[in-house]
Formats: sequence, structure tokens, C-alpha cells
Amino acid sequence: MNFTIRVALKKDMVFVHQLITELAIFEKEPFAVEITVADLEKDGFSKDSKFKIFIAEEKGIIIGMALFYERYSTWKGKVIHLEDLIVTKSKRNLGVGKALYRTLMQYAFDNNFKRVAWEVLDWNKNAIDFYENTGAKILKGWHVVHMNEQKLKNFINKN
Repeated sequence: MNFTIRVALKKDMVFVHQLITELAIFEKEPFAVEITVADLEKDGFSKDSKFKIFIAEEKGIIIGMALFYERYSTWKGKVIHLEDLIVTKSKRNLGVGKALYRTLMQYAFDNNFKRVAWEVLDWNKNAIDFYENTGAKILKGWHVVHMNEQKLKNFINKN
């Protein structure tokens, strides 16, 4: 398989959105995607961009992506949050995900980030095995906490 990894361009956001939708379906949340192509273009390609993306491309077709952004840890300093690592279904198990993962880890290392963090679903055994085989540690006893838009509104209006 012959593919390249590169930094995403604004014009790629249509395909990025398609990958995000494909991931939502894989994660059994087919109607959860609220973000639009226009949101991705605005939020990723303005002077205060919110994220970066590495793209995997084969013969001009985007087949995978890693979307990430910088966070700050009170214990470690600057860290990266890997929001999503996605490879289109027909190109999985061919090294695309590993190449994207390696590119992100190299970027983190080269830019002196202290940690890369992300979540993985407990039923996604293939991903968990892959991450553990690379030396990543799956933290037991930690839970992901979310406060969605409606819950934020309820909380603010109640308190």
C-alpha cells in the first residue's frame, strides 16, 4: 500500500467530516455528529485555530486522519490531546493508523510536549491492544466526564 501522511488543508474538511461521520457510525452513535464542514474550516483554519490534523492520502483520496490539539496539564505542562484517529473501513489493518499515530507521536516529541492523551472505548479491543503494544498506558480507575450543551444550560440556569 502506497500512501502519504501530510498536514491537512482547508479543502480537506469535506473528507475529514466524512471520516468523522464514519467514526460515529463505528462507535454506534450515527446521529451524534453536530459539527459541519464549515465549522471545521472555521475552527481549524483561522488565526486562532483550535486543532491540527494529519491526513493519510492514497492516490489523492483521504483514507485516514489524526485530529489533535494542545492542552495544558497542571502537573506536566504542555500536552497534546488526540481527539480522533480514524482510518476508513476499507483501509484498516494496512498500517495507515500506525503511520498516523507515529507521525503524531513524532510531532509531540519534536515539539517537546510532555504527554499525548486520548480516550478509547472499552469494547474497542483492537485499538486497546494496538495502543498497549506501543507502550501507551490505559488508565484504570479514571472516568471520562462530559457536560453537554443542554446540561450546561440547565446547570447555569439552576445555580
